[in-house]
Amino acid sequence: MTAAPPRTSATTARNAVALVFALNGLCFATLASRVPDLRESLDLSNGGLGTLLLSVAVGSMVGMPVSGHLIERWGAGAVVRLGAASDLVGLVVAGILATSGSAIGTAVGLLLYGFGTGVWDVAMNVDGATVERELGRSIMPRFHAGWSLGTFTGAGIGAVAAALGVPLAVHYAVVPALAVVTAWVACRFLLPVAAGDDSADAPPARSAWLEPRTLAIGFMVLAFTLAEGSANDWLALSLIDGYDARHWVGVVGFALFVASMTTGRVLGPVALDRFGRAPSMLASAATAAVGVLVVVWSGIAAFAAVGIVLWGLGCALGFPVGMSAAADDPVRAARRVSVVSTIGYGAFMAGPPLLGFVGDQVGTLHSLLVIALAMIPASVLVLSVRRPRPRPAPHPA
Repeated sequence: MTAAPPRTSATTARNAVALVFALNGLCFATLASRVPDLRESLDLSNGGLGTLLLSVAVGSMVGMPVSGHLIERWGAGAVVRLGAASDLVGLVVAGILATSGSAIGTAVGLLLYGFGTGVWDVAMNVDGATVERELGRSIMPRFHAGWSLGTFTGAGIGAVAAALGVPLAVHYAVVPALAVVTAWVACRFLLPVAAGDDSADAPPARSAWLEPRTLAIGFMVLAFTLAEGSANDWLALSLIDGYDARHWVGVVGFALFVASMTTGRVLGPVALDRFGRAPSMLASAATAAVGVLVVVWSGIAAFAAVGIVLWGLGCALGFPVGMSAAADDPVRAARRVSVVSTIGYGAFMAGPPLLGFVGDQVGTLHSLLVIALAMIPASVLVLSVRRPRPRPAPHPA
């Protein structure tokens, strides 16, 4: 009889999950850092480039809803590998066909990349929640901080590659290949996801899309993702338009936001474990709202910098805490995280055109007030992330 392989320790699994998060961020930054080269290779207008990049969002929105079923069937590690492989194929296709001038072929590659990063994202969050339960303390925000560190690394590599004139196809092949090989090895050390309860006493399963708590968590995440994604898209432009700042000042402002958000994710678990999820998230929503209001209404660059810091700190915990809350029940974790991720990522699709439309009416800087308004319902929805009370054990007959 063959002995079962030893179970991976929680500490080893934690390190593996952190690495998988960082590698996902590295692949994302690899794509993003060479977007100007994509535009130049395909001779696209800004509008054409935006339409092309929509392929990534569409691919992700296709992948995320089916991720829960895939994870329950094959496990989180296998789905991370599937997503990583799709990322690699998609970026290679996009790099080669962009170089050859095929916009349609590039869109197909980016669609594959989007699908891959979507399923990879859900799977790594599900396993991150499993590790969090094993350790018995909040750690999910630090995994997301690892993702940010991966994006920093990928952006740095991309800047060097662009400066040295490394061909797009080479960059999109070599860096993702190294990342994917490493991710495949790391997946050996992920913890298994809990299997579904098929016992006779188990309540009949219903779609996670019909669960009020799951939907409430999803819309809370949507609000915080809108606040985060809007900074990605509009913060630098808002400083340039609203404060008459130079271009480099706008970039520095965005860098300050990212640094603040990453810091919040590193330090956030301390607050979560001490004060609980709901109070911490209520404070986060208030902090983000105050930060945005200071940026919009202060009119003084130094105060705006303080507002940016508050905005970044306030955004830090929304997405990771939503993932943890969706995965509270390990048996239903995969499908619930899939639903919450899908709703949350909707902000990345709806946010840019929404703020663009508002900006056309009231100006780029004042369009950010939409974020402060979004924190109002978020302040109510944070109640959904409270840990559910454990079900009492059935009494023996």
